[in-house]
Amino acid sequence: MKILVVEDEHDLGLLLKEVLENNNYAVELSADGEEGLYMALNGPFDLVVLDVLLPGLSGWEVLEGMRRKGCATPVLMLTALDGVDNKIRGFNLGADDYLSKPFDMRELLARIQSLLRRTGPVASSTNELVCGDLVLNMSDKSVYRGSTKIELRKKEYQILEYLMINRGRVISKSELEDHIWNEEDELWSDVIRSHIKNLRKKIDGGYRKKLIKTVRGMGYEISEE
Repeated sequence: MKILVVEDEHDLGLLLKEVLENNNYAVELSADGEEGLYMALNGPFDLVVLDVLLPGLSGWEVLEGMRRKGCATPVLMLTALDGVDNKIRGFNLGADDYLSKPFDMRELLARIQSLLRRTGPVASSTNELVCGDLVLNMSDKSVYRGSTKIELRKKEYQILEYLMINRGRVISKSELEDHIWNEEDELWSDVIRSHIKNLRKKIDGGYRKKLIKTVRGMGYEISEE
């Protein structure tokens, strides 16, 4: 899952980025309202974490601009402005959730998980993604094929999670890059193919039914067919 964080407090922005990346989210960071709006409209992002008090455009204006342009990406508002009126204003402009500063990072992560379950392509009370006998648990990041636990590296897990969220749909190399890698990440030419190769060994190695497929000239998909 790819998250845009729009936060002008430098240290807080870096902390948010670190915490989210440590929880297997891909993160892009903006410290300016105008830039944040441009990035949100030209994503793709699965969620926007948006501060209210920003230079350039306020968070209210960024949110209003997103919704006016038809951008339905879920938005979690962050602000030091307390009071019911500010929350109502955010919800009226199209915010999906609201968190007042200061906040506990554990609550932020819980709010983000809740929003992604509620608004994303997968809504599961168990927070599990399933394809045949392959089960991925998004809460504890565990992966099993049958009764066998599969250990994955961070990027391998992120690729598998995204493929399973979009089960049965062909995902292009560029879409995987956009959702999983940040702009500052080192991305060599064969990195996707290398990770897919490793995933196939771990997920499909030794099994008659192969789940991860390459669709020539288009990309990759995971399915039981």
